[in-house]
Parts: sequence; structure tokens; C-alpha cells
Amino acid sequence: MTDIIRITDLGAPVLTDIQRFARQYGNDHPVALDEGSVLAAARERTGLTEFGDDSFRDRMNLWLADINADSNRSGLGRRMVFDYCVRYASNRLRLVDLLERHPEIGDVEIAAPIIVIGLPRSGTTHLLNLLSADPRLQSLPLWESYEPVADPRELPDGRYARAEQEWQQMQMVAPYTAAMHPMDPDHIHEEIELQGADFAHYQPEWVSFAPRYREWYLGTDQTPHYAFLRTALQAISWQRGRSDRWVLKSPQHLEQIGPLLATFPDAMIVMTHRDPVSVVQSAATMMAYAARLQYERVDPTHHLRYWTERIELLLRSSVRDAHRLPPDRWIDVYFDEFMADDIATVRSILERSGLAWTEPVERAVRDRLASRSRGKHGQVVYDLRADFGADPTSVREPFDFYFERFPRVQVEVT
Repeated sequence: MTDIIRITDLGAPVLTDIQRFARQYGNDHPVALDEGSVLAAARERTGLTEFGDDSFRDRMNLWLADINADSNRSGLGRRMVFDYCVRYASNRLRLVDLLERHPEIGDVEIAAPIIVIGLPRSGTTHLLNLLSADPRLQSLPLWESYEPVADPRELPDGRYARAEQEWQQMQMVAPYTAAMHPMDPDHIHEEIELQGADFAHYQPEWVSFAPRYREWYLGTDQTPHYAFLRTALQAISWQRGRSDRWVLKSPQHLEQIGPLLATFPDAMIVMTHRDPVSVVQSAATMMAYAARLQYERVDPTHHLRYWTERIELLLRSSVRDAHRLPPDRWIDVYFDEFMADDIATVRSILERSGLAWTEPVERAVRDRLASRSRGKHGQVVYDLRADFGADPTSVREPFDFYFERFPRVQVEVT
């Protein structure tokens, strides 16, 4: 039976002993959030020095400036951002080095990928993980997304072990994270993690308050950074020695349909749909829960306001740009229908993508479903009224335009 989880201390966190220790460690071991410290750490980690196009420095510095300006950020929260930046810069060093040594990577074809786009918390992760069970498709496990280029000095390859260690630590420090968003090494992850090496994606919003970085991201054509993503996928395909089609996924693509199609013009686009209020309450709860480690004080209503606005931005962009999607390469997936029969949904997508539904494929998808069932780590119960003092009807009002455009979306939270 699935364990039911009810988080009742979002606004006044009751820390576990491990959480108190982690926060104290962050305070006792401060980090310097500046370009020199981050890049020096990346050079030391990799033994490399060439970062390629230096424009990434401006984007990284925007993010670092946001963190330095945030007086509510905890010592542990600052260290988390430092670690993100060092990892991204290290990945950039290794990718630039690999491309320099093997220019033939630029000839690798990334043809007709299946790309899932949809709101966070709308079933995109579950759908991606089921689709990726098809052995004819390439996908990106979390361990490889964290470090997409192997370190040639490291034998045996330690990337998987590091991802596993990070997952174990996350479960100890933030035990409900596994229930809300599993991050084990084999979990199929979002490819925008690869764009981290270019410091150009919306991920900083999920791990920090980054207003200046967000302003740059939302106000800038992201096509060059999607080209960087394509290059990273070419490098991974080349390292694997595979030329199969990719299956990809990210909610970010909802507001980047133009750059996405410019980069992958022959992609099959799968757009998931769910009641935005359900998405908002889930995202706000997850972020407010994580805030007990990253911030000195937690205000759940801030997270509700922020993610209501952010989800609205994602949806308005998708409605604005949906006309760009070719009708013959656009599949809508509605959450209630997907949950009612996820196997049928996967079969439909594969067949629409020109991939036959065979007994081996069905067996692989069912095996994946059995091993990665929803609620495996527990089921979090969300409550907008109790946790945020908000009425679902009021939260839903800004999303009328979305229900008008996609009237089959079912209201979940009342």
C-alpha cells in the first residue's frame, strides 16, 4: 500500500536532526559565489582550461549576482548554487575538449526526436520514462545528464556512483523529495540539464530566487542555446555509438516552441495537459518544502504567488505559439486520460511516430511501469486551503484562456 504523506509544517519547518546538521554545515563552510571561484573549481575538477565561447560568463554572473543579493539565502542554499555552477562549468570544459578532439561529432544526426512538452507536475516525467522503455529510442538517464561527458582519466567511470550518492543524500536530507520528484540515477531526466553547461535554461528558477537571470532568459532568443543542446546530444550519441531517435522532455519547451522547432524541425511534439491549479499546488508545495534548507525564513504564500505566475507564463507562451506546431506532428495528452490508461497512451504516441507496437516493446513498457509506478516512494496529499490559505477557484481565474483553448482539460482541484 502506498504511504500517504501530509506535510503540515511548510511555513514553520520542524527540522530533522539531519536537516539541522546540513544547515549548520552550510553556515560553517561558506563559499565565494563569484566567477573566479567557480571557474577555478571547475578547472581543478577537470584538469582542463578551455571553456569555448566566453559569453556564458555573463549569464553565470547574472545568476551569482541574484544569489549574492538574496539576504534570505542560507549558507547551505548558497553552497547548493555553487555546486550547480561548478558542475555546469566542468561539463562545459569537458564538452569543449571532446569536440576539439573529435570534430566528427558535428556530423552526428539528431533526427525526428519525440519531444514531450507540458507543464511541470502534469505527468511529463511518467510519460517520458514509459516512452524511454522502447529500446529503439535513446533517452537521457539522470546520471548521464549530470555529467554528459566521461572523464577519460577516470577508470572505471564514476558518474553513476556519484549520482547514486547524491540521491541517497537527498533522500536523507529532504525525505519527501522522492515522493514528489524521484531523482535516482536511472530516472530519465530532462535534457535542459545539458543546457546548464551553457548557463541558459529556466532551471535556476527551480533552485533559487533569480529575478535578473529570469529577466535575461525570458527576454532573450534562446535559439543559440537550443543549438548548444543539440550539440550536447550529438556528443552523447557519439560516445554511445548510437544513431537511434531520441525521446526528450521538458516543461521549458512550452515557452520555447520557436527555438525548439528551429533546432529540431522534424520533431514529434507531445503536449501534456492538466488542470493548472493542480500543477500550481504541487509545484508550490514542493518548492516550499525544499525552502527549509535553502532559506533562512520560509513564506509559503511567496511560492504560491511565484508559481501561479510562472505557470501562467508557460501556458500563455504555449497558446501563443501552438500554431507553429505541425498538426501531423502534434499529439495532445490529457492527464485524466493518461492516468486512466497509460499503456494505451504510450502505444498511440509510438505508433503516431512511426514505431510499431510489438510484443517486445509492450513487455518493456509494462516492465518499466511495474518498476517505476507512481507513488512508489509515497503519495503526498496537497491542500491549497490549509497550506497556503488560498481558494482553488481564485487560483484558477488567471487560467481561463487555457481552458478556452483546450476545453478537454478536466478540473481536478475544487
